[in-house]
Amino acid sequence: MLSRPKPGESEVDLLRFQSQFLAAGATPAVQLVKKGSRRAGDANLEQPPLQDHRDVVMLDSLPDLPPALVPAPPKRARPSPGRLLPEHEDPEERLNRHDQHITAVLTKIIERDTSSMPVNLPVSSGVAFPPVFHRSQGRQGKPATAGKRSIFAQEIAARRASGAKVSPVREVASILDPPESAMTCEALTTRERGSQPPWNSYSFQGPHLVTGKGLKSQEAEQEAQTIHEENVARLQALAPEEILQEQQRLLAQLDPSLVAFLKSHSRTREQAEEKATREQRPGRPSAEVTGKEAIAPTSANVPRQEDELEPETPALALPVTPQKEWLHMDTVELEKLHWTQDLPPLRRQQTQERMQARFSLQGELLAPDTDLPTHLGLHHHGEEAERAGYSLQELFHLTRSQVSQQRALALHVLAQVIGRAQAGEFGDQLVGSVLNLLLDAGFLFLLRFSLDDRVDGVIAAAVRALRALLVGPGDEELLDSAFSWYHGALMFALMPSQEGKEDEDEDEEPPAEKAKTKSPEEGNRPPSELARHDVIKGLLATNLLPRLRYVLEVTCPGPSVVLDILTVLIRLARHSLESATRVLECPRLVETVVREFLPTSWSPMGSGPTSSLHRVPCAPAMKLLRVLASAGRNIAARLLSGFDLRSRLSRFIAEDPQDLALPLEEAETLSAEAFRLWAVAASYGLGSDLYSDSAEASLLATPSSITWTQVSGLHPLVEPCLRQTLKLLPRPEMWSALGPVPTACLLFLDAYYQAWSQQPGLCPEDWLQDMERLSEGLLLPLLEHPSLGSLWESLGCCSPLCNPQSCAVAPETISSLASLGCAGGHPPLSLAGSASPFPFLTALLSLLNTLGRIHKGLCGQATLQPPVAGTDVALCHSMALALLGRLLPGSEHLAHELMLSCVFRLEFLPERASGGPEAADFSDRLSLGSGGDLGCGRGALLAQACQDLPSIRSCYLTHCSLARASLLASQALYRGELRRVPALLLAVPKEPLLPTDWPFLPLIQLYHRASDTPSGLPPADTVGTALRALQWVLVLESWRPQALWAVSPAARLARLMCVFLVDSELFRETPIQRLVAALLARLCQPEVLPNLNLDCPLPGLTSFPDLYANFLEHFEAVSFGDHLFGALILLPLQRRFSVTLRLALFGEHVGALRALGLPLTQLPVSLECYTAPPEDNVALLQLYFRALVTGALRPRWCPVLYAVAVAHVNSFIFSQDPNNSDEIKAACRSMLQKTWLLTDEGLRQHLLHYKLPNSALPEGFELYPQLPPVRQQYLQKLRISGVLPNGVSET
Repeated sequence: MLSRPKPGESEVDLLRFQSQFLAAGATPAVQLVKKGSRRAGDANLEQPPLQDHRDVVMLDSLPDLPPALVPAPPKRARPSPGRLLPEHEDPEERLNRHDQHITAVLTKIIERDTSSMPVNLPVSSGVAFPPVFHRSQGRQGKPATAGKRSIFAQEIAARRASGAKVSPVREVASILDPPESAMTCEALTTRERGSQPPWNSYSFQGPHLVTGKGLKSQEAEQEAQTIHEENVARLQALAPEEILQEQQRLLAQLDPSLVAFLKSHSRTREQAEEKATREQRPGRPSAEVTGKEAIAPTSANVPRQEDELEPETPALALPVTPQKEWLHMDTVELEKLHWTQDLPPLRRQQTQERMQARFSLQGELLAPDTDLPTHLGLHHHGEEAERAGYSLQELFHLTRSQVSQQRALALHVLAQVIGRAQAGEFGDQLVGSVLNLLLDAGFLFLLRFSLDDRVDGVIAAAVRALRALLVGPGDEELLDSAFSWYHGALMFALMPSQEGKEDEDEDEEPPAEKAKTKSPEEGNRPPSELARHDVIKGLLATNLLPRLRYVLEVTCPGPSVVLDILTVLIRLARHSLESATRVLECPRLVETVVREFLPTSWSPMGSGPTSSLHRVPCAPAMKLLRVLASAGRNIAARLLSGFDLRSRLSRFIAEDPQDLALPLEEAETLSAEAFRLWAVAASYGLGSDLYSDSAEASLLATPSSITWTQVSGLHPLVEPCLRQTLKLLPRPEMWSALGPVPTACLLFLDAYYQAWSQQPGLCPEDWLQDMERLSEGLLLPLLEHPSLGSLWESLGCCSPLCNPQSCAVAPETISSLASLGCAGGHPPLSLAGSASPFPFLTALLSLLNTLGRIHKGLCGQATLQPPVAGTDVALCHSMALALLGRLLPGSEHLAHELMLSCVFRLEFLPERASGGPEAADFSDRLSLGSGGDLGCGRGALLAQACQDLPSIRSCYLTHCSLARASLLASQALYRGELRRVPALLLAVPKEPLLPTDWPFLPLIQLYHRASDTPSGLPPADTVGTALRALQWVLVLESWRPQALWAVSPAARLARLMCVFLVDSELFRETPIQRLVAALLARLCQPEVLPNLNLDCPLPGLTSFPDLYANFLEHFEAVSFGDHLFGALILLPLQRRFSVTLRLALFGEHVGALRALGLPLTQLPVSLECYTAPPEDNVALLQLYFRALVTGALRPRWCPVLYAVAVAHVNSFIFSQDPNNSDEIKAACRSMLQKTWLLTDEGLRQHLLHYKLPNSALPEGFELYPQLPPVRQQYLQKLRISGVLPNGVSET
């Protein structure tokens, strides 16, 4: 690509550019197209016939064929340069060929339609002709200054100033013979005119408010004049006192704003009339009648009042006095000079009303009552001029200014506002989020437009604002400090979680392949739509990368702009693999960064600030390459092979930072980034050729694997360093100053012994003895050291789980822009703080784990303080269960290992050998009381589950299997198999690897598979899977209840209901029946039952009522009166749950009542949970009563719901609440009347004599032997009123 000509280049340079362009054979960016001739006809000759009924004259007499042409002299037309005339062609023949017949030009004569055009009749006048304006008369009496203006301009100004709209008849009459009263009134001033009575004859010259607008043009003026004459006649018939009285009455009735408008309208007309009178000479009556405007003759002695203020307007104090000699200052426009006045006094806020936020030039939020001097430049805005500072809307307006300094200033202030907002400085002083408000207003694309500016200052301000928006404060520092941790090179993709689903399975396929697999909706979505969900994707869709490359390569900006651009590129590369690939493949972007900011030779730099970073090594450039390499193995290989990074890495690694001819701090940072890039490449097994055991070896030789002899000599260097650093452990101030050195030493020893044990040609006895030496001489004394115990204790303060204050949420969060939320720095005792023991302890545990895995004899020696006793095995098992539900993507290997070795190990269930099953049976017997024994045999079930733990583990490994590709990548990373590591960029952590209800996952999968395939699964597979899952859930419910705390009781009940919905035979299996009964008994315990909430949203369910409706249908179809199935049907029908569930049973599935034969003694909860409080839903009560009366609900079919229905109906018919509405009272009396007339004496007695619920009785309730006095009085009252008939017995 050829560069554009620059200032200072001569014609020789332009000619050289032209020759280079022609030699390249490139397509020109501009194409010259000859403009068509103006003489060429562009009219369409084939027009459709006009569909009109107007008079049309057709040229029928013209012939159809053109006549023979008479020879004529040829025209001398200059031939077109693009089309030369041949010499042998006859001009006459060419003229005949291009000539057209007259019929092609003149075909139709169409009459113009004048039906819709207004026709104005001439207005009758008293003179023969209108008066003629004499220029000499118009020039007389004019001021001296008027000579500078043309006559036409003077007349136009006078016409505009005149506001008197009088009829032409009265105009002429006033000109010829003006009445004396009119002349006198016109000479009065405004103040004198206001004192004249309103009934003056001149005041009724014509209508002022009624114009007749909206009527036809012929009737408007006549109607307006008629209304005006009626008003004048009525006013003249009234006395002056009556007129004033009516005026006061009207003013009291009208809106004050309307009165003010009418007065201002009248005042405007009066000022226009005064101006018109001042422009006429006295005694020379002359006027120009043009249309409806007229200028009445006035005296020239009347002074001009153009510059005078109205009486109620205060005088405007100008900083300077306009002079007449000044150009265009003969007329002072006061309304345009208000900005020169002093600012109005600052308003003090007396209420809690919200006010517009204003910011200083440093981005600080200014209080509404802050009074700042004007020389600070914070008052240059229109709205709320007395308040200092600029609002966001005004800053947006300034970014579109034509002045480049204003654009740069606005972008600078917005960048400061964003930085302070992300740092949390605004707190709760603002309503809403500043960042969300800016993004919704289009700030992202405003920055993109500003990057295309031609002014370097605006580009620099736009880049700084873009960095402030994209890069969260503290994020990069945290990631850099975590690089030296255990697996610190791994990083999660910083992309929004809602967009992470599209890139969940992204791998290192070429971008062309990724573009094929990408959804067409995303490819066609505009950048604004993409930015609403993902800011980075929206920016990349606007060709941001080529523009940043142009700024770096062509404009050569200053050091601050270069650093900002490199930081923005780092943030783009951290977004995802796709973004990193686009950064790598942007034409000449990475080449420019490597060439300009990572040179191998440069001029020495001083200690002061530099004017340019081009051709100078820069640490952020090395960091950009490291982040790109972390995105994937292919990118790292392309960087090492295509950009000559091996020579640059060896240049900055082999040389001491003090010898790099750079400032010491910059040289150390650059050397550290070079080592990190080498570490990332080594994580993929690349860059091994950079390591050599001799100085004479070539660093650029053919890559070869490193032998064990080359690295074994590092151990004697690292272990003494570790011993020296551990001596500073009792001194916290010195220990924190060491930084990552102890952690790095421990991680080196971990990798060293792991690699040593994998060497095939070495004797195992050597490394086993060395491990024992290290354990006895270093690790065991370290584990017994008191200072290490203090580190374990402080670890709880750094944990986000144990101490949420150590990891506060960022004050400004944007859903479309992911961030680590590190605003405001980190407290010392936080996970990433300076005093955090997390890096050192994780490295120590990793080394102990490696030694114990290789040397089994060290497992019993390396114990933590306090030692883990046999009673603490349950605690370790609980920790493993808690960890399994919290592992994020990238830890698939750990989840797999936990399930294989710890979670389902019998050794981690000490309750089996310590009487746990017997204790469970004893607890059930104590808690059941007089209720049914649904949980009978829970101890035997637990013992059988312990025996079936291997089968349970196989079941969960099958149904909780992780993605194979992710599992293999995680295993390769944890086992050190570098050749199989695909990338160090992890997937978006949308959710943990396993859901919180993972113990129920096999049951949920069975339900979904049964729903998708109605034929169902083989019985053996279904029964076995359900049996193993229920056994494990029972173990957790009994011995590890804290593992299921994240699953609500309602969710557990829904999962148990799924067992019955799988097929029609599964719930009939005896083992399944016993396990479900035991789990249902656990849900119905007094300490668990109050937490059962069926109204809250449940994960995986649209709504519980829909699930319950399906459950009822399945019960009607396949239950055959199964008691356990019926117990699950009855449990959600308790009074405190939604009435929708009870309406579904008694309204749509009333046939299921006959199969609900669960005895009262086997009801898992108390009967009072169904009967109290009394039912208040009238529709449900009517359904209860109908089911009782029709016999659909009988005590021998459904004893539980029969007792419930009798209790609620009895409470309703005897309800005497005075607060009940008339409709409820009428329904009570109607139901009582029907109950009184029942022929079924048993039901009638139950409804009238019901007393209390009692599960021990066959009916489920107690009866009064006779009606209580209160009910007898109520019945007597209704009998007297005629509601109940007489003569019916009450007993």
